[in-house]
Amino acid sequence: MSHHFRSIPLAMPVLGEAEVEAAARVIRSGWITQGPEVAAFEHEFAQKVGAPYACAVSNCTTALHLALLAVGVGPGDEVITVSHSFIATVNVIRQCGALPVFVDIEPNVYNIDPLLIEEAIGPRTKAILCVHQLGMPCNMASIMEIARTRRLPVIEDAACAAGSSIVWQGQNLAVGAPIGDIACFSFHPRKIISTGDGGMLTTANAQYDQLFRLWRQHGMSVSDRDRHGSSSVIFETYVSVGYNYRMTDIQAAIGREQLLRLDEIVTRRRQIAELYEQHLDDVPDLQLPVEPSWARSNWQSFCVQLPRRVDQRHIMQTLLDQGISTRRGVMNAHREPAYAAPGSARIGSALTRSEYAQDHTIMLPIWAQMGEEDVALVAEALMGAMASARISEPA
Repeated sequence: MSHHFRSIPLAMPVLGEAEVEAAARVIRSGWITQGPEVAAFEHEFAQKVGAPYACAVSNCTTALHLALLAVGVGPGDEVITVSHSFIATVNVIRQCGALPVFVDIEPNVYNIDPLLIEEAIGPRTKAILCVHQLGMPCNMASIMEIARTRRLPVIEDAACAAGSSIVWQGQNLAVGAPIGDIACFSFHPRKIISTGDGGMLTTANAQYDQLFRLWRQHGMSVSDRDRHGSSSVIFETYVSVGYNYRMTDIQAAIGREQLLRLDEIVTRRRQIAELYEQHLDDVPDLQLPVEPSWARSNWQSFCVQLPRRVDQRHIMQTLLDQGISTRRGVMNAHREPAYAAPGSARIGSALTRSEYAQDHTIMLPIWAQMGEEDVALVAEALMGAMASARISEPA
C-alpha cells in the first residue's frame, strides 16, 4: 500500500471560471429570478437532447411531480415504478395522492425489469415511472411496447442520465429525446452537470409543456417576462392551483456553461469507467456494471457488486480509512419507515434483487477530473479490502 495519504471523494462537479463569470453576469444585470437565461437554457437543453420542448424547474423532484400531474395522476391512482431508487421517485407519487406499485429490477442491471411490469398493472394504474438508474438507460423498447399496448404514459426519471444515450428504432438518441412521454433531469452536484440544484422536463407534447410552465409559476396566466416586457398594464389571472417550482436565472446561466462541457465530461467518465474495468476485470466474484448493447451510460456512478459473503460495510470502512469515499448501493423505498405503513405502497413483485443490490453493491469514486493514478489507487484498495475480508471470515 502506498504511504502517501490522499483523499478521493465519491464525486466532484466540474465548475470553473466560465460558471463564475456567468453567475456574475446575471447578478450584474439585476434580473436574477426566472427570466431570459432560463429561456435560453431551456432552448439549448432541448436542442442538445433532441426534444421539441424543455422546461426548467427548481429540481428533479418538482419536475417529476409536474410530470405525474400532467399525465393525470391523482388520488386513488397507481403508478408502477421501482423501490430501488432515491426516495424522491416514490415521494412524488404520494404527493399526487397516488400509490406507488413496486416491481423488481433486472438481474445484473439496476433498472426496472420490464417482464414484471405487465403483471403489476391493475385497474387503477395510471402511469409507468421508470428510472435510468445511475445513468444507465432502462430497456425502453420493452417498456414502451407494454405501455403503448396498455395505453399508459411513460415518465422517465432521468435524474442521473444527462449525456446518456439509447439506440432507439435504429437511431442513437440522447436520453431526453421523445422516447417516453416526459423525461425529468436533475442538476444536483452529484449529477453530470450541475446548477447547484435544478431540474428540467423534456417532452414532445406541447400541451404538457404548457402545463409545466403554468404550474411552475403559481398557475399564473402571464409570465413575469411578458408582464415586464409589455408597454401596457397587464393584470394576470390565476387559472389553476399552481406551485413555485421556478429555476433562477443565476442557476440557468451556470447551466448553459455546464451544457457546453457535457460531451467532454461524459467522454472522460467513459474513459474512467474503462480504466476501472481494466483494473477490476479479473477480480474473482466482483461483478462489474453491465452496459447493454443498446445503451451508452454517462457513468454517473460506477457500481460494483461484492460477493455474497463479503461485508459491504467492512469494505467501505476499509476504503474510507485509506481516504477513499464510497456509497452503498441504491436505497429501497419499501424498506424506509415512510413506506412501512400499510397502504403507503403496493408490492407488485418480489423485490429480492432490489434488496440484494442495496446490501451487496458499492459505488466507487468517479468524476471527470480523476487521474489514472486515482483509479489505480481505488482499484488496488478495493482488491486489498476484499482479500482481507475473505481472510478474516470464519471458515
